[in-house]
Formats: sequence, structure tokens, C-alpha cells
Amino acid sequence: MLRLINLENDNWDILLKELKDREEEVKEEVLKSVSNIIEDVRKNGDKALKSYTEKFDRVMLDDFEVSIEELDECFMKVEKNFIENLEEAKENIEYYHNAQKGRGFILNKDNGIFLGQRVIPLDSVGVYVPGGTAAYPSSVLMNVIPAKVAGVKEIIMITPPNKEGKLNPYIGVAAKIAGVSKIYKVGGAQGIAALANGTESIPKVDKIVGPGNVFVATAKRLVFGKVDIDMIAGPSEILVIADENANPKYIAADLMSQAEHDRLASSILVTTSKKLYKDVEKELEIQIKDLDRKEIIEESLRNYGKAIICNSIEECIEVSNRFAPEHLEFMVDNSMELLGKVRHAGSVFLGNNTPEPVGDYFGGTNHVLPTNGTARFYSALSVDSFIKKSSFLYYSEEAIKRDGEKIINIANKEGLTAHANSVKVRLK
Repeated sequence: MLRLINLENDNWDILLKELKDREEEVKEEVLKSVSNIIEDVRKNGDKALKSYTEKFDRVMLDDFEVSIEELDECFMKVEKNFIENLEEAKENIEYYHNAQKGRGFILNKDNGIFLGQRVIPLDSVGVYVPGGTAAYPSSVLMNVIPAKVAGVKEIIMITPPNKEGKLNPYIGVAAKIAGVSKIYKVGGAQGIAALANGTESIPKVDKIVGPGNVFVATAKRLVFGKVDIDMIAGPSEILVIADENANPKYIAADLMSQAEHDRLASSILVTTSKKLYKDVEKELEIQIKDLDRKEIIEESLRNYGKAIICNSIEECIEVSNRFAPEHLEFMVDNSMELLGKVRHAGSVFLGNNTPEPVGDYFGGTNHVLPTNGTARFYSALSVDSFIKKSSFLYYSEEAIKRDGEKIINIANKEGLTAHANSVKVRLK
């Protein structure tokens, strides 16, 4: 299933372009449709939301907000052990993200000068959670908890209603556990427009996070600048670095765990052992038979599954750094010792017993990660995603008199005489 790549013969640029081009180009009609929806919601608020909810979700809602009673009903519909699992996952995610909390600083200089930086949480954040047949309560935890740890006071969640006009119970439970302030049953581009502009019932937020379909992603692109967004995520990807001692059964299972996400998902094995590659191929054929999303996995592996044989683990790491994968699994004997050589990866999973799903659901690290090679310059969603940094500066009378002429000289050279004057008046 995995196409064997010979790096000496295959053009690197062609290979990387092939993987980067997995992201589907936004069609003109989608762009136009989303633009119209955003403008309609901006002008008509809740009236527009009700119309789009009826059109796209096939339900009529008089009130978008989820009541306390409806949220309580969610807990009655969800298995007790699932709730317990989510609560423990929450603890793990909080534990990790608490370590990310930054502090401001103050610097004292001579002549009564002091300067510094404050770390301030955003006032409000909107979290988009997909609805429909697929429910992702783990996404709720991963997007909400870092915002809570950062100190965001108002966390608004939106998610499409089901056919009965109700909230998906698993999403509801996750939202309550994570600490969401308010939940609204609205989805799609219209939901993003509501968060970006505000309506009669839904408050405007400062930042929008969370995954969605092409209409949601396009809407996030278009409202960026009016509000901040997390990132525009592309198809999922995993790269596994493995030596000759790695377990082919584990590798095959992990490659398919990402392939089942999407027909455009990419699964890559980079190894020093051709025998391991052949054993992985056998395991893929065996394990795929029992998986629900067999057809999607097969298509994903056929089009974007690769195997690359390297001369050394160091060469494997360099190959990985070129790809800058979303998920990097490191199945080598001394993975921790080699971690420092990894420069570009969204998240790294060390050893034979740390499959990527541990990070997706339970381990504590965040699963909202940069894709499509953007791990070269983007980071995972974190507490830093929900804060801003503000500087402050104080000059005494003595200090401004000492440094005033220097400031005036620089301002005059730039032709900004009013800048110079604002200092000059303080020197008289």
C-alpha cells in the first residue's frame, strides 16, 4: 500500500509538492457563497442565522442558546465511564497546559526608568465544534482547556444542532467538563460570521478556534483581521521514524490511524530497514480487514502513503525535518536522546508505546497542530494562543532630560517634527 521512495532518484521538490497539494483549492462558488453568508449575518443577525439553520440543518430554532436543562439531559444520555474518561483526560490536559503559563516582567534601570511586559488573557474566545454524524468531544477539551488556563473569561461554543434541534450529548458533556461559558446551536459559515460580528443573541468574540468543513475554514479565512483565528488546518498527516527493532504491527496500526481521517491524509514510514517496510506492508493487509473506514484508508494510503529507506536514523530525522509533519512518531531505541535533532514537527511521540491517539485523547499534549509543512513556523494550539503581551514604560523627569536630545535627533531625521516636539516641550 505504501509507495516506496528512492530519495536518490525521486525529486524532493516534486514529492513535497505532491503532499502539500493535498489541500483542496477553495472553489470560486464556495468563496462567493461564504462571503454572502457573512455579509447577510452581519446585516441581519439572528434572522439570517435562523434562515440558514433551517436551510442547512433542516430545523427551525427560536432560541439558539443551550439551556441548563438541555445540558443536564446530555449527562443522562452519556455513559458514566465515558464521562469519567473525559474528566481524567481533562486533568491530564490541564496539567500539561498549566506548565505553559507565562509571566510578565519588569526591568529597573538608572535615573528612575522602568519597563516591562504584561501577559493578558483575551476577553472572549469562540470555539467551533463540528456536529452532524461525527462528534468530537476531544476537540472540545483541546480547544477550551488552554483558553481556560490562560484566563479567558468568556468562552463561547457553537455547534450545529442535530435533526431534532438538540445538542449532541457527547459534545454537551465535554463542554460542561471543559468549562464553556455558553453554548449556541448554530454551525457552518453562518456560525463563524456570528462569532466574528455578534448578533442579537450571540456575542462577538476576539478569537475563533476549532476545526470545520471547507465552508467553516473559508469563513475563518475571510473574518481573519476582524478577529484572530487559530489556523487553517489541512488534511491530517503522520510520519513514523523506525529502526530495525520497531514492531511492524504497531507501525501499520499507527499509519492507518491517520489514514482513516480523510482520503487526503498522508501516512509516511521513514526507516533504515527494508525488511521492516515489507513487514509493515504485510501488517497493513492483515489489519485493514477489520476496520470500519477501510475504503478511506485504502485510498489515502494508495495516494499519499509513502515509505522511504534511509542509511541511518540521522538521515531519517533529516527527511522528517524536510516534511515538517503534523505528527511524528519516533520508534527507535534511544528516541529521547535523539529528540534534540528534530527541528520541525507539530508534536512528537516517543518510543514504541506512544501511538499518536494517546496525544489525541488523553496524554495531555494538544492535538490541534500545524499541517502541510507549516510546523516549520507554526506551533500547536496552547495557552499562548489565548493571551496577548503588552509592554509598559516609565521615564522620570531626570531620565527624559538626559535622553531627550537623542530622541529628538532620531525623530527629526525621520521628518517627524511633531514627535520631536512632544519631547522638546518637556526639556524646557
